[in-house]
Amino acid sequence: MGRGFTIAAMEVAERMTADEYLAMDDERRGVQLIAGEVVVSEPLMSHQRVVGALYVALVMWVQAAGRRGEVVLPLDVKLDEDNVFAPDLLFYAPSNMPENPGRRPYPMPDLAIEVRSPSTWRYDLGFKKSKYEAAGLRELWLVDTESDTVVVFRRSASSAPIFDLALEPGRADTLTSPLLPGFELALGDVFAR
Repeated sequence: MGRGFTIAAMEVAERMTADEYLAMDDERRGVQLIAGEVVVSEPLMSHQRVVGALYVALVMWVQAAGRRGEVVLPLDVKLDEDNVFAPDLLFYAPSNMPENPGRRPYPMPDLAIEVRSPSTWRYDLGFKKSKYEAAGLRELWLVDTESDTVVVFRRSASSAPIFDLALEPGRADTLTSPLLPGFELALGDVFAR
């Protein structure tokens, strides 16, 4: 490819476009394109535990009744020519399911969940949140494993141009979402050590 990028050594010599990034090998776990730069995620055990707890709770909710959509682990979502994000978890409502599940990139999910990783949290809180918002994401959960809170950004209506609602439920609270009717998750269970 001649771009100076190798997965094994994680060496990046120059910026990439989203199309160049998506043309790379499929063996890119824990890697995203943020502002034209390849960023490697370095999750800790606390990150993986929280991702697992959220995934199980969401899958159980999806499976409890038919036609609720689909929850998936990281997939490439192209936001623009310089950004391909891979949220820790994605939820697609039935009306927004990917048309071709065998090809990257995937469409914007209805809900993206980013769980704190030392290497990516600064992006999640600022740059990625603003890019998700501009690209039309309906709801974003930023899960902070350090403070045991979830910062929830959502639109009050699908036509709202920005995230106009922000919530910060903590360990003692129950997480719900209008995108997930009937879903209730005690955050104390998610942040259990």
